[in-house]
Amino acid sequence: MRRLARLVPLVAAAALALPAAAWAHAVLLHTTPDASAFVNTSPPEVKLTYSEAVEPRFAIVSVTDTEGHRVTAAAPQREPGSPGTLDVPLRQLPEGWYLVYWRVISTDGHPVRGAFTFAVGPNPGPAPQFVIPSISETAATPGLVALRWAVFLSLMAAIGLFVLRIAIAHPVVRRVSGTRLRAVSIAFMVATALALVLTPVYVDVATAKFALRPWTDVSALVPLFGVSAFGHGYLELELCLALFGFAALVALWVDRPERERRSVAELLALTGAFAAAAATLLTPSVSGHAGQTAPRGVAIGLDWLHLVSGSVWVGGLIGLLVLWASLPAARRTAGLVVCVPRFSNVAFVSVLALIGSGIGASVLHLPTLASLWETSYGKTILVKIALLGVAMLLASVNLLRTKPRLAASRARPELAAGAAVLLRRLVGGETLIVAGAVLAAAVLTSLPPPSKALAEIGKASARVGPGPVSETVEKNGYRLDLRVDPNKAAVPNRFGVRLSRGGKPVSGADITANFAMLDMEMGHQEYRLAPAGPGRYEHSAPALVMVGHWGVSFDVTPPSGPPFDVLVVDHATG
Repeated sequence: MRRLARLVPLVAAAALALPAAAWAHAVLLHTTPDASAFVNTSPPEVKLTYSEAVEPRFAIVSVTDTEGHRVTAAAPQREPGSPGTLDVPLRQLPEGWYLVYWRVISTDGHPVRGAFTFAVGPNPGPAPQFVIPSISETAATPGLVALRWAVFLSLMAAIGLFVLRIAIAHPVVRRVSGTRLRAVSIAFMVATALALVLTPVYVDVATAKFALRPWTDVSALVPLFGVSAFGHGYLELELCLALFGFAALVALWVDRPERERRSVAELLALTGAFAAAAATLLTPSVSGHAGQTAPRGVAIGLDWLHLVSGSVWVGGLIGLLVLWASLPAARRTAGLVVCVPRFSNVAFVSVLALIGSGIGASVLHLPTLASLWETSYGKTILVKIALLGVAMLLASVNLLRTKPRLAASRARPELAAGAAVLLRRLVGGETLIVAGAVLAAAVLTSLPPPSKALAEIGKASARVGPGPVSETVEKNGYRLDLRVDPNKAAVPNRFGVRLSRGGKPVSGADITANFAMLDMEMGHQEYRLAPAGPGRYEHSAPALVMVGHWGVSFDVTPPSGPPFDVLVVDHATG
């Protein structure tokens, strides 16, 4: 227990000391052959280079001809010395066009898809209209969200029930004769057992989705559990949860609530259990969104505090209901008089910590205030805030009405029954609403936070798309005729700029197009537009790798005069 207690601050310090990381999704940076390229002879393989390391066992790369026949010779393999590059061996390819469709899993567990084409031979013919599979996918499916909610609700309930049993309700046995806390202890053990069972089930179902296998194929999925950073984090959570369960059982076994003071053995066991609980809640913070958000130490600390305060609140509410039902009717009011005021004080501090940490985390994850109502991530935060607001309203009624009535029932026994019933109803409703807030949090952690690039769209000169783009923008005395065709995701697009000043084309300029995904954080792409005629600059690239909104910035350095940039917000469809 002493070693475990010393381990927690070391783990926390290590997590805070790690360098800050920018939360991002894998984005395809380079391909061999190039997208829309013509190669004279059959390439031996297709190479895909991503912005972060990708796991080949979760990757799908399909190369097909115009008739839909697959031409790959083996499964994707990671290129030695390059964890972000996948090699896909090919058969001998005859002359013609080919479609490359890919799907990889980002570090945080979110899937990303895309596609491009290339041609083999000197006379492959005109580019055909391939049927491209769906390039939209999300980790926020109903099944995964429900399992994630069940895992976190049972985990938070277990920790909160333990806190209520070992610390808050502890004096009840000593002050009210004929009372026991056994039912609360059993509720804690049930919640812990549920969390221990549901965590690997969730990892199994999520891994099955990543690998596109049935979740019942356990023998094939178990070796993949620890392959992704996502799965590895949940396996660590399972280990920490098991340690917490053991430490908490030891603390309950040595606990003697009838004593006025705790023994040294009780204090040591209690310290070990609390340290294990803190480490358990630190694990999802390190492996989740907070662990990949800069500044990393602040993000992890806020997320951990949010989980701690939420656990004390939701677990304590469940514990109050269990205590209400398990206390003898003749001693119920007396027991509640001891426990409710203590829990109210703890819950009040927990709610304040919950609000403060939630606001801090939202500031880190949301680049703009408008992200609250313009993105799915922000809308989910609003739903969570609304639920917590209703729960706090019920909590305030308990604090202002039920608590005083229970205290007054000592002098006026006729108030006891009504106060106890009101407490049960309010706590029951509060528990359901807080459980709903945990469900909103499960949805939130399944959604990608909005891109930091959203902070720049207020400077956008135009909003374009869907469909081919033809837009004229004037800036710094220059006229830019912008073209994007066909403006579709996952296919090569031709990006063009016609630059003129005073009606005359401007040659000799340097124009670079920068692409930033606005719906989620991804790596930036940058392409230089080559001269294609007097005042015309063009480049063809599969830069719009996903369906959604993109910030496209054209950085212009004219032959004379200061450089400037033009930002447009583009909506690319599939």
